[in-house]
Amino acid sequence: MIRSIATVSIGGALDQKLKTIAAAGFDAVEIFENDFTCFDGSPRDVARMCGDLGLKICALQPFRDFEGMPEPQRKQAFRRAEKKFDLMEELGTDLLLVCSNVSPVSMGGIDRAAEDFHELGERAKARGLRVGFEALAWGSHVNDYRDAWEIVRRADHPSIGVILDSFHTLAPGFPVAAIESIPGDRIFLVQLADAPQLDLDVLSWSRHYRSFPGQGNLPVADFMRAIDATGYKGPLSLEVFNDQFRAQSTKEVAIDGMRSLMLLGNEPNEQAAPALRTRSNVSGVAFVEFGVDPAHAAGLAHLFQGLGFTLTGRHRSKAVERWSQGSINLLINCSENSFARSHYLTHGSGVCAIGLEVDDVATMMSRAEALQAAAFRQPVGVGEMTIPAIRGVGGSLLYLLEPGSSNWDVDFVPVLGENRRGLLSQIDHISQSMQFAEMLSWEQFYAALFDVRRSPQFEVADPLGLVKSQVLQNQDGSLRLVLNASTALQTMSSRFLSEFFGAGVQHIAFGSDDIFASVSAMRAAGATFLSIPQNYYDDLDSRYELDPDLLAAMKQHGILYDRDGEGEFFQVYTHAFEERFFFEIVERRGYKGFGAPNASVRLAAQTREARPRTMPRT
Repeated sequence: MIRSIATVSIGGALDQKLKTIAAAGFDAVEIFENDFTCFDGSPRDVARMCGDLGLKICALQPFRDFEGMPEPQRKQAFRRAEKKFDLMEELGTDLLLVCSNVSPVSMGGIDRAAEDFHELGERAKARGLRVGFEALAWGSHVNDYRDAWEIVRRADHPSIGVILDSFHTLAPGFPVAAIESIPGDRIFLVQLADAPQLDLDVLSWSRHYRSFPGQGNLPVADFMRAIDATGYKGPLSLEVFNDQFRAQSTKEVAIDGMRSLMLLGNEPNEQAAPALRTRSNVSGVAFVEFGVDPAHAAGLAHLFQGLGFTLTGRHRSKAVERWSQGSINLLINCSENSFARSHYLTHGSGVCAIGLEVDDVATMMSRAEALQAAAFRQPVGVGEMTIPAIRGVGGSLLYLLEPGSSNWDVDFVPVLGENRRGLLSQIDHISQSMQFAEMLSWEQFYAALFDVRRSPQFEVADPLGLVKSQVLQNQDGSLRLVLNASTALQTMSSRFLSEFFGAGVQHIAFGSDDIFASVSAMRAAGATFLSIPQNYYDDLDSRYELDPDLLAAMKQHGILYDRDGEGEFFQVYTHAFEERFFFEIVERRGYKGFGAPNASVRLAAQTREARPRTMPRT
């Protein structure tokens, strides 16, 4: 596979784009003409840079408003084409992308267009060049790839081929089966883009909301299966118009693009490199580690005690405590010379690492390396266990352990204490907040590494704006991640980012087999929970015929409720620790969701408790 990307897909100046694209591992690049026009250098300078970087220029694009023009515009179109041929020869590329005409003076007619392309083919052949014709979904007369192919077929010239674009095919809903009848050697380039399902005109949708394959809802895999059936062996090139992508780190966007090409198709993928054939299965969360300073460690330990956790171990060489309950292990790390300390200095108190149990750590690390996930290593003490790790959301770490290979007996000295009955059984889900522009990237990161599936994205109403949420979970629910982001600056999610100085874990939900008994015991131990208004319970009473005693108990303990078919869900929230993160206690009775209908109530209650913020002056 020749992996390519159009320069329009990432932000920055052309020379910086080329360096970033090469560093991400691409083989080829499409030069978007606007990028070249704004570049302060010659075509030969660009050709030299690409050669030095190991990049082939697979196309110059786009050439607009060519076919079906009346005179004198037709003559001018051929003149423009000759000028672009001159440019191509200096750039060192042999392919010009011509997109279907959108000029109001253009004339329809497949034969007329075929005649124009045959003549253009003759001119291209004389210079050893090729021309590819692409149907824009909003073209004036040609907006369907099947019509573009028919024009190419009738032009009947070896220097004229068709260019197929997944967005222009899938967004309008064109069937892909006809692609299979196109000879592979008549396809000069395949461009790839995905997109979320939006109720927009296709032009606006295309220009602002495209994404990399696998990040949207278009059936790109179906498109690729049809392409494979043709025998096409040329470049697969990403062409993504997305305002957020161009505003992000060019390095991260380029890596996301490369990952999307590496992950094309359904897994297991026999054509993929061995490291990419299967995603790792996560069997559980081994631990969650909090980086704090010594002044806050006692307060966090007190909160853990109130929730029923017991101190079960101390690290042999570092200031790290292990607090346990059920299958849950929480670490408080306030050691000076550690990653946790640097995370604390950057972000304040918060989750600095998560340990995941995966079925094959070596394979997982090979996959992470192939997908350009950043590995992390830090010194360990003599006799202590080395746990492989990769960088995760907000610079935090994901430690990877095989089931049953925990370091509790190796690195920790047991602490014997009161053997209390556990109030909580397991980690139900972990919620992470991030910049809105980062959401697709981190969603792809998790889906690329782990065997998780995406649930449909939903919106939550914060009192100060909308928050988008995306759930990723594995088959048995042992790993559930909720990614949250908002474009509104004053939402709780956005405030977390500004006060936490970057993305990270905003809350962790613990599972209980009996939430009423658990919360009652926790309150008796000194724990306190978010106050829920009476209006909420009055509304519950009107919507559901709940037992009066059950409703009274919910009201007494601040427990929220949701129903999903026959399934029931109960949830309660702690107050935020140092205004940074909080915990949730949940009980599932056959319920599959996350209590989304209650999120606005929870957010309103948290907003009332939050420290007032001064709005920026305008």
